[in-house]
Amino acid sequence: MEPFNEIIFSISEYIELLNIGLKKSRAKIIGEVSELGFGPTGHVYFSLKDEKDGSILKCIIWKSRYILFGIRLEEGLKIIATGYPEIYPLSGRLSFIAEVIENAGEGTLKKEYEKLKKKLAEEGVFAEERKRPLPKYLRKVGLITSRQGAVLADFLSNLGKYGFKIKMIDSRVEGQGAVEDLLLSIRTFKKQALDVLVIMRGGGSLESMLAFNNELLVREVAGFPVPVIAAIGHDKDVPLMSLAADLAVSTPTAAANRLTEPWRQVALLVETAARVCFQKFHNTLENGKIELKNSWEKSIFGFKSLLSRINQQLGQSAKIIELNNPERQLKLGYSIARCSGKIVRSVKNVRPGDDLALRVVDGNIISEVKDIK
Repeated sequence: MEPFNEIIFSISEYIELLNIGLKKSRAKIIGEVSELGFGPTGHVYFSLKDEKDGSILKCIIWKSRYILFGIRLEEGLKIIATGYPEIYPLSGRLSFIAEVIENAGEGTLKKEYEKLKKKLAEEGVFAEERKRPLPKYLRKVGLITSRQGAVLADFLSNLGKYGFKIKMIDSRVEGQGAVEDLLLSIRTFKKQALDVLVIMRGGGSLESMLAFNNELLVREVAGFPVPVIAAIGHDKDVPLMSLAADLAVSTPTAAANRLTEPWRQVALLVETAARVCFQKFHNTLENGKIELKNSWEKSIFGFKSLLSRINQQLGQSAKIIELNNPERQLKLGYSIARCSGKIVRSVKNVRPGDDLALRVVDGNIISEVKDIK
């Protein structure tokens, strides 16, 4: 094989080779936005500047990703971008392809949080009158959370044995990078028959909760076809997704208890009703014993007469049953014919060549139909 440094590449081949290696340099970078511009197709071109020494890196975020994260880029805005470097063949320019963008610094995050919260509140997204009550005796539950950690185990261990049918989608729930997973999960469940959707994660900082303050996700929850429970822990700033959900609780245990509460009430009612019925039966039985004891002497004659009549009726019934017993008829010389397991009542029930099973008093005779007259 020819040594690598002896191979002569075309420019496009070499750039392609470089880009393969550059993709392995995926990283998070932080800087201030400068030289911001929007392309005709909606892609966003900008530079990130290092505030320490002024170093600049050209960046691109594609239109679909820019819309997904809901951050309005402005000159001077400090952000964190996650992505990889790439060389554009037609210009030879190296750019950082930003797959995820997020605001940097708690002050900026808090400002954007309050701004979006005010906007959605004014639109009525969080209004109490649009929230839907949970179905009382629901069974089909959609669940979006991460398989990792104790959240899922806490939820499932508190569901009890009420026959819930759980469909789960494993999703990232940490930071801005979880937006895409959560959005896809919600849209997947939107096409399925559910009674309720539960979205869960543990508590965390404002940075770790970024996905749950995403405008697209909040609107998806508000417009979901069935009620949504948000079991999203928080310290002080309630996630906007929780405000838009039909029911917000802070722990997976609370979410599970809310689902099981109607079933527990029914079980309690059934148990109480059973106790009452048993007590009534017991009281009736005791009263009957007392009445029976008091009236025994007076009713003994009538009771014997009743027993006599019952015995006579039972004897007559026994005779009738015996007279109509098919086995008695067999003893008199009759037989029962069956064809294909069915009793033959007419010549129309058989055809020449059919097998007949004739039941007689001491067994069965298997024969074949030769002719029908």
